[in-house]
Amino acid sequence: MIWLWSFIAYSFSGFLLEMAFGLAVGGRQDRKGLWVLPLCPVYGVGACFIVLFTGQEAAYPPAVFVLGGLTATVVEYCAALYHERVLGVSFWSYEDLPGNIQGKICIPFSLAWGVLSLGLVYWVHPALVPWLARIPDPVSFLAMATVSTDGLLTAALLRRGGDTASLRWYEQKSGPPA
Repeated sequence: MIWLWSFIAYSFSGFLLEMAFGLAVGGRQDRKGLWVLPLCPVYGVGACFIVLFTGQEAAYPPAVFVLGGLTATVVEYCAALYHERVLGVSFWSYEDLPGNIQGKICIPFSLAWGVLSLGLVYWVHPALVPWLARIPDPVSFLAMATVSTDGLLTAALLRRGGDTASLRWYEQKSGPPA
């Protein structure tokens, strides 16, 4: 269950990072990826893959930087494809940034993911795992059911509405969609 909680923790951290980034650049501050939960799943998936793929390279910070940046970039590209082709929405566009590929990934963010990978591999994940290991299985199963349900509802809403605004139901005067 460590991977489930790692995914949840990093998805929530990604949500916080997106909010901070939105505040810093004056953009949209609500950048969550699920209907109810304050999570950005692309961060959770990316961070888990970074930890998996950099394990043997952890003794070499430059390798962690490169592998982590590449891993996060591939996850980001695949997530953008999934959002566009399966769900019919787009959460981000890097078209105005240098070195972008189809607006889905770009060099500046790939470099940022490399830097963030260093902190993840050397500090965050090693400090977090002992705490995550203490979470009882029944709580983990409840969390898995909750995240899965929210993920399925989110996918259905996005496919039906074709717009990420459907995830911001709390801003609409009429309340949640029926």
